[in-house]
Amino acid sequence: MANMKLEDFKAEYKGKKAAVIGVGISNRPLIKWLYSFGVDITAFDALGEEDPSIIKAKEEMKEAGVELKWSLGRDYLRKLTEEDFDIVFKTPKMRYETEELSLAKKRGAVLTSEMELFMNLCPSKIIAVTGSDGKTTTTTIISEIVKKAGKRVFLGGNIGTPLLDQVGNMNEDDVAVLELSSFQLLGMRKSSDIAVITNITPNHLDFHKDYQEYIDSKKNIFLYQGPSGRVVLNSACDLTYDMRNEARGKVCLFALDKDDTLRDPDEEKLTRAYVKDGMLCYEDKNGVVPIISEKDIFIPGSHNVQNFLAAALATYGIATADDIACVAREFKGVPHRIEFIREIDGVRYYNSSIDTSPNRTINTMKALASRGEKGVLIAGGADKKCIYDGLGDAILSVCDRIILYGSNAGFIKDILAKESRGREYKVFEIESVDGDVYEFENTRESVVDAYKEALSIARQNAKPGEIVIMSNVGTSYDHFRHFEHRGDMFRDLVLGM
Repeated sequence: MANMKLEDFKAEYKGKKAAVIGVGISNRPLIKWLYSFGVDITAFDALGEEDPSIIKAKEEMKEAGVELKWSLGRDYLRKLTEEDFDIVFKTPKMRYETEELSLAKKRGAVLTSEMELFMNLCPSKIIAVTGSDGKTTTTTIISEIVKKAGKRVFLGGNIGTPLLDQVGNMNEDDVAVLELSSFQLLGMRKSSDIAVITNITPNHLDFHKDYQEYIDSKKNIFLYQGPSGRVVLNSACDLTYDMRNEARGKVCLFALDKDDTLRDPDEEKLTRAYVKDGMLCYEDKNGVVPIISEKDIFIPGSHNVQNFLAAALATYGIATADDIACVAREFKGVPHRIEFIREIDGVRYYNSSIDTSPNRTINTMKALASRGEKGVLIAGGADKKCIYDGLGDAILSVCDRIILYGSNAGFIKDILAKESRGREYKVFEIESVDGDVYEFENTRESVVDAYKEALSIARQNAKPGEIVIMSNVGTSYDHFRHFEHRGDMFRDLVLGM
C-alpha cells in the first residue's frame, strides 16, 4: 500500500526551496533524499570551507550527483534572513527561537527537523526511547527483541542511523525503534506510538535554559500520543513517575523493586515490570509472567536489569517472554558501553566512552563493583554543568589509580578529595590543551599522544587480574567530534599496544 503522507509531501515540496542547517550524520542522507524528488536545497553550516568535515561532505554530494548551494562560516545563517525558504530543517542542537529561524518563519518557512518529519511520514509502529541514561542500550535491546519476534525493524535516531530516506521502504507491519535525545525532542510536536523514559537526572544543562526545560523536552516523546498510545515510565524515579499524570494513553511502570511500581493503591491495575526473588517479572490484568532470572542476563549491572524491564513493557503485545529471555541471555551490549577490547598481560581493557556525564560513570562503576572488579580509570571530558555528587565514592569503589585528561579534570579531582573518606588513591593528570582537536591533522598527534601516555601509565600501574577502563565523566567535545570518535580511537590504541 502506498504511503500517501509521503507521496503528498513529495508533491508539495517538489521544486520548492529547502534550507538544511548542519551537514552532519543525519542531514547528509536528508539532503540526498530531498534532492531525489526535485527540492532546491541550500546547505548551511557554521564550519568553514576548509574544515575536513565540510570537504568530506562536498565530496560525498559530488559523488552522489547532488547539486546544491552552500552557506558556510561565521555568518552562515544570514541567508535565512535574506531569502525565502519553503521549509527549514534545523540541526538538533539549534534552538527554535534562534533569531534567524524566527525570521525565516515570519517569512513563511515551515520549521522542522529530520526526525520530526520522519515520525510524521513513517507508516510503521514507532517505539521511541529517551532518558538521561540507558537510552542506547534500551533502544538496541528493544530492536533485538522485536527482531526475535519476527518483525522487520528499522533502528535509528540519536543512535546514529538516519531513517528518513528509508521511509519509502517501510510498511505497516514493520517497527521503527528510535533513540531520541533532549535536543531532538525540544519543540517536537509528534510523539511515538510507544514511548519509554528510562530516567531523568541533570544533563545537557550547558544547552538547555534550565533543568525544567530539559525535563519538559523529554515529555514530548509521549505528550502528543492518542488514547491508543503507551508510555513506559521508571517509577523509581520521581520525575518520570510523576509524568504518568500527563499521559493520555496507557501507562506502564517499571522498577527493580515491586513496591516502587505500587506507590499508589489506585494504580494496582497498571501494567508493570519488576524483579521478585531474583526473577524479572511482567504483570498485567491477566497475572504475573516470569521472564528470566537476573543472573542469566549476559550484560552486568542493575541498570541493565532496568533496561530489560523497560524493554519488556515496550515490546508487550509484539514479543513473548521467551523472546525477551532469549535476547537477555545473548545480548552482549553495544559499543562504547563497558565494551571489552582485549586482555594484555592479564589486564582487561574496557571502553566506556558513552559515559558523558557523572551519572553514567557512576552506573558503570556500580556495574563493575557488582562483579568485584578493581583497577585503573582513564577519565576526563567536557563538563555539561552536571552534579558530581557520588562520583568520587563510585570511582573509588573500583579504581584507586585515576588518570585524568580533559577539561573537567578539576571537577573530578575535587569530588575524589571530598568523598575519599580516608581511602588512598593516586591521580595522574595529563595536560589538556584547549584547541587540540583530533579532527584536525595539525593537532591530532597531540590528542593521540595524550591517550598513548594515559595508556602507558595505566599499563605500568595495573596488575594482572585487574581492569583498565576509559569512562570519561564528560562529553567528547573538548577534543573530539562525538563520543564514538573518542571510543574508536581508544579502541584502536589498545589494539595496537
